[in-house]
Amino acid sequence: MSFDLKNLQLFVRVATLGAIGRAGAEFGFSATNTSQRLQALESELDVKLLNRTTRAISLTPDGELFLDHAKHILEDIEDARTALSRTSGTVSGKLRVTASASFGRSHIVPFVPDFLGLYPHVQLDLNLTDTVIDIVEQGYDLAFRIGDLGPSSLLAQKLDDDPRMLVASPKYLQRAGIPQSPADLTDHACRTMQPREIWHLIDRSETMHDVRVSGPVTVSLGDAIVDWTLAGLGIGKASLWQTGEHIRAGRLVPVLPQMRDLSDSKIWAVRPPGRLMHARVKAFLDFMRARIIETNKACYADLI
Repeated sequence: MSFDLKNLQLFVRVATLGAIGRAGAEFGFSATNTSQRLQALESELDVKLLNRTTRAISLTPDGELFLDHAKHILEDIEDARTALSRTSGTVSGKLRVTASASFGRSHIVPFVPDFLGLYPHVQLDLNLTDTVIDIVEQGYDLAFRIGDLGPSSLLAQKLDDDPRMLVASPKYLQRAGIPQSPADLTDHACRTMQPREIWHLIDRSETMHDVRVSGPVTVSLGDAIVDWTLAGLGIGKASLWQTGEHIRAGRLVPVLPQMRDLSDSKIWAVRPPGRLMHARVKAFLDFMRARIIETNKACYADLI
């Protein structure tokens, strides 16, 4: 018995996504071709793998059983490819990566040409979004994330710290006044990502201050918070890799510099659980980790 590996991969994605059309689109297959490939796999196995209705699909008992075997088969093949690539020195294959839009634009995008110059046989699919993606469901090999990861089965590796600071433009502070204590922040327009956000701050005596702040506008894009802060719309809390050059140039001023942000944010690389890190994933991660650290040093090393 022989399997078309694409059909095997397609079946696993259909089972993961619960949608034939979406799974087929990931492979560039039409709806008709996707259905034909699944039917060919069922014919090869002589079992029914999927229950299909006009509204949904589900796995049959045989489909549930075969799914585990299919995943192991694909993992074994990928492990073999990884071992061979390490022996031959050739890194190849499709690599799907996601990162936040602001971070990706500054820390990843500028270095992609150099990476592809070193590894011309890698096909990179880079998705920049501030929406947290389920990388297992969506089939990503690697994600760069910032902040608290929370409990997860994903494999996480710390890449660098992500120090943050409260900042405002000189013209805003001249107009609205300079906060002297954390409590003063409640009287200011604060640029946030949530309607009523809590900023956790700690002073030099190690006393913690939890301040509920708000502003007339919220936004999910970190760059927008920096842009609005530069425009004098209020006080923002942002990563130093975003604000370092503006602080040096005097376009932004630290607010409550005697306070530290208690969020203890980190920059992480996360990947789906698995037995081996594929050669293309390791090559990309090692390459970008060095560039991320270099970029951060250039952005704010003299400010902390």
